[in-house]
Amino acid sequence: MAAVSSAATSPFLSQALPQKPAEAHPLLSLLPRCRGVEDLRAVHAGVIKSGALRDHGACFSLGKLVEFCALSPVGDLSYAVLLLESAGPEPHQFLWNTIIRGYSLSRSPAEAVSFYVRMLLAGALPNSHTFPSLFKACAAMAAAWQGRQAHAQALKLGLAGDAFVHTSLINMYARSGELLDARRVFDAGCLRDAVSFTALIKGYLLWGELASARQMFDRMPKKDVIAWNAIIAGFSQSGHPEEALRRFREMMEAKVEPNESTMLSVLSACAQSGSAEVGTWIHRWTADRGMRSSLRLTNALIDMYSKCGDLVLARELFDGTPSRDRISWNVMIGGYSRTSCYREALALFRQMQLSEEPNEVTFLNVLPACAHLGALDIGKWIHSYIKRRMAESGAMDDGLRDATTAALFTSLIDMYAKCGSIEAAQQVFDGLSYRSLSCWNALIAGLALHGRAEEALRYFERMIGEGFRPDDITFVGVLSACCHAGLVEMGRFYFDSMIKDYSISPKVHHYGCMVGILGRAGLLEEAWSLIGEMEVEPDGAIWSSLLGACCVRGHVELAESAASRLIELEPDNASVYVLLSNAYASAGRWDDALRARAIINDRSLKRAPGSSSIEVGNVVHEFIVGDKSHAESREIYQMLEILAKSLSLAWHFTRPSLVNEQTEESPSSWG
Repeated sequence: MAAVSSAATSPFLSQALPQKPAEAHPLLSLLPRCRGVEDLRAVHAGVIKSGALRDHGACFSLGKLVEFCALSPVGDLSYAVLLLESAGPEPHQFLWNTIIRGYSLSRSPAEAVSFYVRMLLAGALPNSHTFPSLFKACAAMAAAWQGRQAHAQALKLGLAGDAFVHTSLINMYARSGELLDARRVFDAGCLRDAVSFTALIKGYLLWGELASARQMFDRMPKKDVIAWNAIIAGFSQSGHPEEALRRFREMMEAKVEPNESTMLSVLSACAQSGSAEVGTWIHRWTADRGMRSSLRLTNALIDMYSKCGDLVLARELFDGTPSRDRISWNVMIGGYSRTSCYREALALFRQMQLSEEPNEVTFLNVLPACAHLGALDIGKWIHSYIKRRMAESGAMDDGLRDATTAALFTSLIDMYAKCGSIEAAQQVFDGLSYRSLSCWNALIAGLALHGRAEEALRYFERMIGEGFRPDDITFVGVLSACCHAGLVEMGRFYFDSMIKDYSISPKVHHYGCMVGILGRAGLLEEAWSLIGEMEVEPDGAIWSSLLGACCVRGHVELAESAASRLIELEPDNASVYVLLSNAYASAGRWDDALRARAIINDRSLKRAPGSSSIEVGNVVHEFIVGDKSHAESREIYQMLEILAKSLSLAWHFTRPSLVNEQTEESPSSWG
């Protein structure tokens, strides 16, 4: 370690005045201000040079250095190990425990177990501070078998009865899914305080044992705020927001003062259940108690309001937050994207880039907006950014099995497909060394969207060959491909296979695809029968699909039946009457056709206008017919007028040559 002594002249050390070495060396006060390993080495070198590691305070000084290396966010566990190795043949137990704890909190919890074995081989005995970290590491790895071995050693050393060891044992078994063992440890313990109760309750909630969690919670003799937080958070995180809110009301009735953690869980429950009223009450309650400055609460409130549909209030909160972090931007962008406000999502994303670095969550929110608006250039930029970040972090394998990474590449495939670049979507897919089911689904759906049914079905068979089990989303893509290509028999085959071979109950989208397949093939009676056999209620899209097919085939009676069902669901949908009018007209029933059109005027019904969008300079501009709301509409219409005149002149000048070359054609055929 002498090699680091040259760092003693670092500018970082100039912040402390030389003093006589003591147990608390003055240089150690600089540790909280270290920004990385270089600063840490400078402090270490200064401590060595002062002789503080040779006097009676050496153990304390070394312990502080190891503690910082092992537990600080800017520390370095490998450096902590070097420090321990420099401590002589018998390092103090505190050093071993600190490094084990550091590894248990890291992304490599298995190293904690390895280091524990190394400690035993070195002749050091574990104590009551060793086992909690060791059990935490086993829990993080879900390695109950290693946890049991450590449990046996704790019993042998007479440490299993220690309060911290006892609670960490319950937590280890519970998080590993060994709930019976967790309960046995709990029942065998003499100390059953709120902490041990809470550890067991969290385990039950984690593994979906909701009834056991309720029973254990109700058995608690005294429930503190930590216990209430555990039960509320557990129900909220397990998808039972109503139960979480009910427990919160009980907590308030029990006169237990909630804290910030409570409110974060309750706001999450409000967001899931759409309980804007409770969320608004919490907003007022936290403001009255001076919690307005909490950025975590503000972010949770923005998320709650956006998920409850109040984007205006969510944006007001966002704009009124002076010190936003990345989460603030992500929840607001996510709120826009989730509610189909895609232009607003992209506009806010561009604004975010001026002050905050985006991350994977940002891109998961932005890519759907790119897909829906056709913002291919922005999508390409995001793809390049992701590849660059992965290269910088050393994660060159695009097939990382991390759930977030898989979702990110699925979104990229979906974005490229919906933006019309199916080849790029295939390139992303083919570049993955590991492909999740969602990646397969995205590519199959993309190929179906582009009418490349044969390729979509080939990828489906390849997916099955690689051992993936399709889900309901997979079959939506497969049936969509059959629908686009008019593959009636293949559609029937895959629909039956979904039910018989994979035990997947058809949902409304599957039925919609089948109705589309049969309708396009003119099998209208079969489509009608299929709708009658549906296990779910048919929606407007299904009736609209059948109505459109009836109009094409001139089946007026069936068109009337489909239209009546569709009108029940969507009475203000003008398209129903337009289609019905067309059906009457094709059958020569002109009076009925006029009556259907008259209903549109009498009820002042309007068809939803179609829209077009273009991307200019990474900005998406969306237009509808006759739209003059754009800030540059005057210039746009002036340019359109110039283009129209230019086209008119071009047609005028080419007309003589057309006449000479096509003298037998009438002018009406030139259009």
